[in-house]
Amino acid sequence: MPLENAIGIDLGTTQCCVGIFRNGTVEIIPNEFGGRITPSYVAFTDNEILVGAAAKEQSAVNPCNTIFDVKRLIGRSFYNDAVQADMKHWPATVISDGLNRPKLQVQFKGETKTLYPEEVLAMLLMKLKEAAENYLGSEVKNAVMTVPSTFNQHQRQATKDAGRLAGLNVLRIIDEPTAAAIAYGSDKNGSGERNVLVFDFGGGTCNVTILTFEDGIFEVKSTAGNNHLGGEDLDNLMVNHFVAEFKRKHKINLFTNPEALRRVRTACEVAKRTLSIVTKTSLQLEGLVDGIDFNTCISRAGFEELCSDLFRKCMDPVESALRASEMDKAQIHDIVLTGGSTRIPKVQELLSEYFSGKELNKSIDPDEAVAYGAAIQAAILSGDRSKNILPDKLLLDVSPVSLGIETAGGVMTTMIKRNTTVPTKTARSFTTKVNKRLSRLIPVVMSYSSTERVKGAVSGVSTLLIQVYEGEHALAKKNTFLGKFEFDVYQAPRVVPEIEVTFEIDANGILTVTATDKNVQLPRGQTPMNSITITNRNTHLSKQHIQQLMNEAKGYRRENVAEPESDDEDVFKDFDYDVKPVPMADVKKECF
Repeated sequence: MPLENAIGIDLGTTQCCVGIFRNGTVEIIPNEFGGRITPSYVAFTDNEILVGAAAKEQSAVNPCNTIFDVKRLIGRSFYNDAVQADMKHWPATVISDGLNRPKLQVQFKGETKTLYPEEVLAMLLMKLKEAAENYLGSEVKNAVMTVPSTFNQHQRQATKDAGRLAGLNVLRIIDEPTAAAIAYGSDKNGSGERNVLVFDFGGGTCNVTILTFEDGIFEVKSTAGNNHLGGEDLDNLMVNHFVAEFKRKHKINLFTNPEALRRVRTACEVAKRTLSIVTKTSLQLEGLVDGIDFNTCISRAGFEELCSDLFRKCMDPVESALRASEMDKAQIHDIVLTGGSTRIPKVQELLSEYFSGKELNKSIDPDEAVAYGAAIQAAILSGDRSKNILPDKLLLDVSPVSLGIETAGGVMTTMIKRNTTVPTKTARSFTTKVNKRLSRLIPVVMSYSSTERVKGAVSGVSTLLIQVYEGEHALAKKNTFLGKFEFDVYQAPRVVPEIEVTFEIDANGILTVTATDKNVQLPRGQTPMNSITITNRNTHLSKQHIQQLMNEAKGYRRENVAEPESDDEDVFKDFDYDVKPVPMADVKKECF
């Protein structure tokens, strides 16, 4: 029996979108203001929690208690280089919880409150869930959620945990470019095999996926990307530029003034969008600080020069994905754009030039394509086959990075190679250094089937530390540490240790590692075994903590979220009330 009301959610760095497949088509669900896109903002005031457009609208007057870009914190440690760099641009305070996990500190109802990124993300998800329930007139429990294709194990698991906190049963975590490809291929049955490159450039990430589509089968060949390259980074460069200009003119550092900095950031966001349409625009901020007006302008050429390094970096994932797929760029049939930042003319120009003038496919809405594809996948997973409107479609995704364990000499022994189709499971046998306390594994190069097996009592037990990493470097320490667990290895005379290590990635891309001592037989055929689902305690919450947060989340759902006083829905667009973008070709002053 099909599950009811399974929604698809694009949980973006800067904006969210939710859709559902029903009546033979995907419907993008509007928020309370009628908008199809909801800003990824959460704000705390003296009276209530604001989420989405209402939170963003008041950010200029309440910057320190307004949270955005939370996706850049999810699954990361506090001392991560990217987190430390981003903190400069976040008015809200980010602290460590003492275990190297970041928490956001805000003032709520007159008290200091700290929240994990998963909690904030859950508030966004609750808002989307509520919008879907209001739209459908019934409860929503099931969802497919999307993540950047290069999200690691910690980030995927943390995103899934946020869904649980929001009261959702997460049917599947799928990659954003793959979801966009599903949207693109939803009406292309019988068109023959197509090699499709999806270029996903959003608010916080730039990811490229190459896949082959034929007869309803989406087979991902490769994926590559940068988890810290998006429209927000372009905004940051503009903010730095104009803060420096203001300091040069007025000897005032705006980075020490959260309210003024928020206004400059909002003006930069508006200017960036405007420059995708016109070649010059002005920023006019009245009384920015100490009664000083800030009037300036920027040209499209100046914007492109300012962001030239980042634009060039956008092409790196394209080249990496092509190499990994073993395809030549001439073999790509379609180049599909998704993510709001693909509207930038320079990005389109670079892509078109790289593919020798090939026309870019803009047939799908870059803001809605990911949610559209996620909604289709949600319908498939929920068992929707009504009227055969959804033809049989099969999604074959891949692991974006190699996974393995540290073995003797600090070597990274790969268990699952990058771009292996998931779900997948692989096992490999290892032995240990002889006559020493067991601390390092070495691969088995021969069969030990003729060795004695230990039955009942054993002559000794040593502890083996199994450490799991992801990355492409030959040395384990140069890769990203994911987690570890200890395993008791039983020793006896004339017995050569043989430990079987199994790696299993589920359809969500989440890894479980299991170790088994093959030389020990327990009663009734049981085998000594230990395992770990990768949840590094430095970046991930325990099951007990998640349950505690779920109980607290019920309280958030009961918080009275006030409606904005204005009846004019236009104030909830992406423009602050005091920002006046002027796309004037005849601006007299010289623009950067």
